[in-house]
Amino acid sequence: MVKHQPLQVYERQLCLSCLTGIYGCRWKRYQRSHDDTTKWECLWSFILFCTFSLLLVWFYFWWEAHNDYSEFNWFLYNRSGEWSDGTVPILAATAAGFTYIAFLMILAMCHVAVGQQLNLHWLHKIGVTVALLTTIIGVISVTQMWGEEWDVVWISLQATGPFLHIGALAAVTALAWLVAGQMARAEKTRFQVMVLLIYLSVLLTLYFIPLSITSPCIMERGSLKAAPAIIGHQGAPMLAPENTLLSFNRALQRNVSGLEADVTISLDGVPFLMRDRTLRRTTNVRRVFPDRQYDDASFFNWTDLTSLNAGQWFLKDDPFWTVQYMSTSERWSVGNQTVCSLEQMLKLAAKSKSLAVFTLRRPPANHPHRHDWVNLTLDTVLTSGIPQQQVMWTLDSNREMVRSVAPSLQQTSVQKLPLNTLHHKGISRVLLRYNQASAQDVRLYNENNISLTLYSVNEPWLYSLLWCSGVPSVSSEAPQVLRKVHYPLWLMSPDEYCLIWICTDLISFAVVLGIFIFQKWRMSGMRSYNPEQIMLSAAVRRSSRDVNIMKEKLIFSEVSNGVSSDEPYMENGFNYYTN
Repeated sequence: MVKHQPLQVYERQLCLSCLTGIYGCRWKRYQRSHDDTTKWECLWSFILFCTFSLLLVWFYFWWEAHNDYSEFNWFLYNRSGEWSDGTVPILAATAAGFTYIAFLMILAMCHVAVGQQLNLHWLHKIGVTVALLTTIIGVISVTQMWGEEWDVVWISLQATGPFLHIGALAAVTALAWLVAGQMARAEKTRFQVMVLLIYLSVLLTLYFIPLSITSPCIMERGSLKAAPAIIGHQGAPMLAPENTLLSFNRALQRNVSGLEADVTISLDGVPFLMRDRTLRRTTNVRRVFPDRQYDDASFFNWTDLTSLNAGQWFLKDDPFWTVQYMSTSERWSVGNQTVCSLEQMLKLAAKSKSLAVFTLRRPPANHPHRHDWVNLTLDTVLTSGIPQQQVMWTLDSNREMVRSVAPSLQQTSVQKLPLNTLHHKGISRVLLRYNQASAQDVRLYNENNISLTLYSVNEPWLYSLLWCSGVPSVSSEAPQVLRKVHYPLWLMSPDEYCLIWICTDLISFAVVLGIFIFQKWRMSGMRSYNPEQIMLSAAVRRSSRDVNIMKEKLIFSEVSNGVSSDEPYMENGFNYYTN
């Protein structure tokens, strides 16, 4: 009698095949290896990690820079002369690159977890290289063109730091499974010590990093001041064309406390509202005056300016993706806007009892009002009927003359000057970009009765942060968004934050310790078996006739009344011995 049993049965490992196949195009069993990763592949793993880290920072930067997308597009327009939303391709490329690199990172960590040799396919190496170089070029370009925007990263960390710390600690705690398994499998003591020291260094850094995290929103609730007043910068430019009467009316409907505009002097001496140097972006000057479309806006007289349409561009370009939500009547109103004068805006502010803020661009050298531009603007303010105390005067030129003629104007500086200089010039207000004033500056200005206004604040997280800092007022292009913020997005006392910090660290430490103990017990148990026992332990149930077939093991059958033979033979894809 001859009894047949399979020598080896290989179970299909679909997940492992996909893992090694997608990462290194190793789809077959014989292509996989448990050997140590080569130095060359270790280098590529390091490059992959660096690319992932850089893309993570780059992605976070653009996520938080959402507050200033309009400013970025305006910079691009001034360089190229054509309006386009340059953030869309950047965001799409960043999201695609980050997703791809993050996917490769996950695959690499899965390789480490199952003890597979890392072998990144050459196509992925090209992809990683392209992603790395593209991101580096992007970082350099933004630094050269828009360098001050990097401040948003450090400012945003005051709002997101406590939550990023918890997320980072959770991720590093989860990595304890890979680190403990790698140490248990490693045969070199030096490698084990190095891996353990690196991991513990990162973990301890995360445990104590809250000592360096500061946020204005970590404060006692009773110390929270009133919400900052909101000034509509260019009105409500997300709801209507910027610097138009419709835009200012939309802002007043959102209960703003003031209106802010950009002013230029026309050829015949009329101050009007215009942000750009030319009229190409916000009017139909290309159609009405095609030969003068590249001329400076100040070289048009007021009659020519009133003949231009200042609303159709908004419907066409849809700079803030809001046109689709407008009704037919709203679109008609938007499409029939004209260039607004400073006098019109001041009368609207006087009627609504709102502050009026404007920055004035001096006419070019050959302009007829190059030297009397301040007098023209001051005369417009005085004849408009607005009370002087409702006007924030930001011009530094001839400030002493202005103070003598209109002493009740709120003298405002657009530069960060020493306190003694501000008091000497009679300046009671300061208008700065939000990244130019620290929490200490805000406190110092408040203590010395200097009212601070920061621009442009468009995101709720930034508004909440400045609220907690005690900023009296902000200038915003999105008053309709900020008006929905009735309380800071988050606020906790120092004791509450300390409790969360300690509890998070203790939970993380307990989980890490448990993982290391379990992995050591698990690997020591496996080492106590001899090879034959390990193979015999890998039994798998076979559905045919309820017979248990042993996987990945050697079977020796002892059969009486037979002749043994050491020659195996094949049948149905299996190796058999006969006894």
